[in-house]
Amino acid sequence: MMSTWLDRDAAAVWHPFTQHSAWLEDEPTVVDRAEGPWLFDTEGNKYLDGVSSLWVTTFGHRNPEIDAAIVAQLGKLDHSTFLGATHTPGIELAEMLLEITPGLDKVFYAGDGSSAVEAGLKIAYQYSVQTGQPRPLFVHLSEAYHGDTLGAVSVGGMKLFHATYRPLLLNTATIGSPGLRAEGQTPEDRAAEVIAELEAVMAERGSEVCAIVLEPMVQAAAGMLTYHESFLAAARRLADQYGALLMVDEVATGIARTGPMWAHSHAGITPDLLTCGKGITAGYLPLSAVLATNKVYDAFVGAPDKTFFHGHTYTANPLACAAAIANLRLAKQYDLPAMATALGDHMGRLLKPLGDSPAVKEIRRIGTMTGVEVQSAGHRTGFEVCRAARRRGVWLRPLGDTVVIMPPLNLEPAETELMIGALAEAVDEVVR
Repeated sequence: MMSTWLDRDAAAVWHPFTQHSAWLEDEPTVVDRAEGPWLFDTEGNKYLDGVSSLWVTTFGHRNPEIDAAIVAQLGKLDHSTFLGATHTPGIELAEMLLEITPGLDKVFYAGDGSSAVEAGLKIAYQYSVQTGQPRPLFVHLSEAYHGDTLGAVSVGGMKLFHATYRPLLLNTATIGSPGLRAEGQTPEDRAAEVIAELEAVMAERGSEVCAIVLEPMVQAAAGMLTYHESFLAAARRLADQYGALLMVDEVATGIARTGPMWAHSHAGITPDLLTCGKGITAGYLPLSAVLATNKVYDAFVGAPDKTFFHGHTYTANPLACAAAIANLRLAKQYDLPAMATALGDHMGRLLKPLGDSPAVKEIRRIGTMTGVEVQSAGHRTGFEVCRAARRRGVWLRPLGDTVVIMPPLNLEPAETELMIGALAEAVDEVVR
């Protein structure tokens, strides 16, 4: 008897963030193809991709313009090293990224979100060394998530993911999450509390701090914890006051997910370092980058020992760059921030009745980045809600008892209504 795809998977594959003792019991889906906002499994079922395939697809799957750009690039250059050479897609994409990121001046390419954060941390520390005062300390938020490499885990703050690796990690100081509010507490008041924590840390150890590292406006993997922009403004002020860098991780929040192209724009600030990834290539190919100011870049120019000795074999892969160029052209053509803002507003209106339900503890949303925290109804409530939504043709993702919604940014109104309607029905079924 021929084995099924899932049998073959279970025999050969080790999945990320997966407890394999329950893998087959959880009824995993074998995705066969995709088109627009839809995923199709090997049984012919279709699902609305309500999480943009882990927050990456910008204009849906198999976008004709991006498909064509990759095919055209494949006819010219598949790959070339970026060490001692350059290529036109890498140059053009860097120019486009800087055009949409005022105040930042140079682009250093990486491969995915974690590797961008890793590069950013090394840049920040080496900058401190080369400007005369080695600073080995990073400040970060509790409940933070910046990826899974050791540097990225060092500035993470999620115990479930990170506790095992603490003996291996960098020197850090942790402050509270501005997104974790007490019942009835306003976002402004919670931000003020955490600002006071940051002020105390910087007053005591500011001369040791090379960078303050944070996810701007939304701590996504923590369950879409949103916070007030005053915290971002204070982090910028304190970094300047104590001579540290401010590094914002926009891997999840960038490319209009919160409305504007970059989430730090909500506070009207400019970071020293910005990491980006996920939506840059519209979900087609792995690519990320660290954007830096000239102040930071200039510290690496001069003698050979000032070189940033860091890079990867596939740095600035031309096919990935071509996908990103096509994606950013579409973003400009369709005014992606306006499109994303309108979609987020529509989602907010549709979610309002659900937010009034006793089955829901809280709905957190900035732009299209949305977390619906449901009341616990037993073991793995969030997972069961997502499974019930899948039976209704909508693919969502749980983070504990928070259901994440983060759809492609060109989702049509009828598709948006289907997505929120399926979620509401699923919550009603599971959390009666």
